[in-house]
Amino acid sequence: MNSRLYIVSTPIGNYEDITLRALNILKQVDFIICEEFKEARRLLSHYKIEKELFSINEHNEEEASLDVLTQIKSGKSAALISDCGTPLFSDPGTRLVQLCISNKIDVVPIPGASSIMSALVGAGFKLDKFYFAGWLSPKSDLRKNELTRLKSLKEIIVLMETPYRLKSILTDISKVFNASTQIVVAFDLTLPAEKFYRGTVQEILKIVIDKNLKGEFVLIINNKK
Repeated sequence: MNSRLYIVSTPIGNYEDITLRALNILKQVDFIICEEFKEARRLLSHYKIEKELFSINEHNEEEASLDVLTQIKSGKSAALISDCGTPLFSDPGTRLVQLCISNKIDVVPIPGASSIMSALVGAGFKLDKFYFAGWLSPKSDLRKNELTRLKSLKEIIVLMETPYRLKSILTDISKVFNASTQIVVAFDLTLPAEKFYRGTVQEILKIVIDKNLKGEFVLIINNKK
């Protein structure tokens, strides 16, 4: 396992959703790279794993990646995890992966839980292809402009957003897309409260307002015509 970087997928909510291979890798590597120490320690404590932790986040990615690279080049193995799910989707770590590749260090993905794939397969839409739009602007005017551009794509569109902006983004979608546009909100995936809200933008927006829904979610727009 010397001089190797593993990209390890972790659960998105339910701690049972981790592979045996992922657990073995986390136990065997010399150290683990995470986003937030608190989240990583909670996860590792659940599996009774104790490892030295390094943090790479949006504030220190360049400098921290160079420090971690030095450790790996010295002959150590490392695992990169995100706060939840599959690393690198709108998460820090890409710079470290690029540095390892340029230094001819093996980068090994360990597949596992993904909120995007879980949402897609439970949505009920035909999945021959889709467009991952990720995170839109937190500012409504800019977000509407981005949504207007996305409206021209006749595809399944996948969006990510923070729990407290579910109502806001649905409101903007209702103004930009057709009222009959079908969407799915995959809510609290893998958790006891998991639910797929399926319907038109207006129908789902009403549910969100009536229930005051707040939680982790993936938003899918069926814009295939």
